[in-house]
Amino acid sequence: MKQQLTVGIDIGTSMTRVVACVEDSAGGLPKIIASSSVETHGVRHGYITSREEAVIGLKCAVMEAEKESGTKIKTAAIAIGGIGLASECGVGTTVASRADGILSKLDIEKAIADAESTIDLKNKTILHAFPIVFKVDGKELPTRPEGISGSKLEVRVLFVTCFQQHLDDLLAVAQEAGIRVTGFTATPIAAQKLLLTDLQRNFGCTLIDIGAETVSVSVFENNTLTSLFVFGIGSLDITKDIALGLRVTPEEAESIKLGSVSFQSIPKKKLDEIVEARLSDIFELIDKYFKKIGRSGLLPAGAIIVGGGSRMQLVESVAKSLLRIPVKVAHVDFPGTKGPVKDNRLLIAYSIAAENSEPQQGAKIRRSFGGDSEGVIETIKSFFRQLIP
Repeated sequence: MKQQLTVGIDIGTSMTRVVACVEDSAGGLPKIIASSSVETHGVRHGYITSREEAVIGLKCAVMEAEKESGTKIKTAAIAIGGIGLASECGVGTTVASRADGILSKLDIEKAIADAESTIDLKNKTILHAFPIVFKVDGKELPTRPEGISGSKLEVRVLFVTCFQQHLDDLLAVAQEAGIRVTGFTATPIAAQKLLLTDLQRNFGCTLIDIGAETVSVSVFENNTLTSLFVFGIGSLDITKDIALGLRVTPEEAESIKLGSVSFQSIPKKKLDEIVEARLSDIFELIDKYFKKIGRSGLLPAGAIIVGGGSRMQLVESVAKSLLRIPVKVAHVDFPGTKGPVKDNRLLIAYSIAAENSEPQQGAKIRRSFGGDSEGVIETIKSFFRQLIP
């Protein structure tokens, strides 16, 4: 029997990555059979600025993955990133529809739909909806309210949104590259299942992704996403600082930043000062955001840092100093058909592919939408039907 191929695509600001996986016969995580990384053009801060250039990059990445896998790639799931990503909470209420006062799935859907009506969706579309708190007759529940007796249901929902135009552009790029999009996940939460344990999500933790031109922060508590934000700053800002401060080319600055090239004429102290200054700017912004949501220094399970910028040596020490919580830089060995794949830069594309693999597809829907917002799910499905033939 031919193995089912699942593909994840991550169109980042600096690189476009494609990962093709097959199911693990033992029931574990999908195994990588092919991956590719191609320089991105026509993208700034995660936004498509030139469809033509983005299409060329994606076609090249897909062709490389096809050549390695020996399989034609026709469908894929994509990561949705960029500074337009945001999260907003809405509160909705409804009354029990059944005569016996037992709350049903329909009541939950109505409450979530009411919560959706309270948020501003001008020029935006909903990617995910996470019910955070349910209350029945004013009392908070530790579980879902379906089957519980009560007259009034209240729900607080976190909606993850992006600009409609941004999503349209990404879907158009994929379509023009010959790829039918089968699903999408917001980049800041794509890797959470792979990297975070239930204990970490319950205690309270943050996943920080340092990209080329953006830094995304997602906060988890009580085993669900509670907040998400994207900053318009990234590791390329550090490269620019090094190039200006040390009077070297951008290519040399990038190599120096990652420690892959050493220039003996450059004082290490001066380099560290440049890198630390910009990293401090990044983590001060993050801590300011934590203060805004009342979580500064209050995430017991700490911060897990990923992304291309996480490879810098000073990241962990600067983050610990400014965030005042435990900090760990994530390192992942992905399962592959030819042995472990150790390239952490494939994290998002692999997570997207794994999330949309056949055995886990239902789990993805339940997690992203809390298992109850069938109305929101149908909205997303309807949206896809309109855009993709």
